[in-house]
Amino acid sequence: MGFLRLALGLLVAVGLAGAGLLAYHGYATFTQPGPLDETTRVVIVPGSGLEAIARTLSEAEVISEPLVFRLGAKLTDRATRLKAGEYQFEPGATMRDVLDKLNAGDTVVRRLTVPEGLTSAEVVVLIQEAEGLVGEVPEVPPEGSLLPETYHYAWGDGRADMVARMRAAMQATLDELWRGRQEGLPLETPEEALALASIIEKETGVEGERALVASVFVNRLDRGMRLQSDPTVIYAVTDLHGPMERPLTRADWEIQHPYNTYVNAGLPPGPIANPGRESLEAALNPADSDYLYFVADGSGGHAFAQTLAEHNRNVANWRRIRDGRTE
Repeated sequence: MGFLRLALGLLVAVGLAGAGLLAYHGYATFTQPGPLDETTRVVIVPGSGLEAIARTLSEAEVISEPLVFRLGAKLTDRATRLKAGEYQFEPGATMRDVLDKLNAGDTVVRRLTVPEGLTSAEVVVLIQEAEGLVGEVPEVPPEGSLLPETYHYAWGDGRADMVARMRAAMQATLDELWRGRQEGLPLETPEEALALASIIEKETGVEGERALVASVFVNRLDRGMRLQSDPTVIYAVTDLHGPMERPLTRADWEIQHPYNTYVNAGLPPGPIANPGRESLEAALNPADSDYLYFVADGSGGHAFAQTLAEHNRNVANWRRIRDGRTE
């Protein structure tokens, strides 16, 4: 009996020692730098259980031992608290680091930047091509209804939801700026301000010029003069699609189309693009000027004029620059 008790005692001691060694190995593996040697992104699919998550991380070489990861998650009471989404892991991330990130839902924040002056059809292309968004855009939104700016989103967000956010941002911005508009403007509705802002957006990309360009169009509207804006002609010629590959011709300026401001008085029926906040601000708070004309000055900006004679001189100067003539 004494020998049997001694043998059992030795077995228990060996078992405890083995368990201790196993526990020590597991803890060391859990806390030591992992196998990643470069920054890696991994998508945890919604509905994934702990075993599937561990397998995904192992296949991406984020962790080395899925079993240790699963045990660590269970022992720290986080096995059911891991969140789906796209995660970015840095080189050498420990299993504890990985578990903390998934528990916190510290997912990747993606960005979609919409430049000012794109048509709604062009913005839809950007949304369709944005990596990580899902679903489809049901239809091209109305022209001018999408606010250009940088939008943050996460993997798995919907394209339709992104469009809704852009539309809500434009409406909120337009409402805000309309309330603070300059008095006496020849604009009866926020929609007219949006149309004017879209023309300003397409006429100049120079921040300091927007208010001056706006003043030219407001002065012409006040005097009953046609706006004579080339971007509106381009919009008409391209059948409301925007950019064209060739220069405008005299025949283009004479086209009979509601958006051609060379043949029609007043504003076009609607926006010709999606203007940014700065162009909206310029349309609703134009500079105080007597300018009625402007033309490119050859340096990226424009030369402004009060009279037709002065404008013609500026046009002649621009043509010399454009044609490379020095006389």
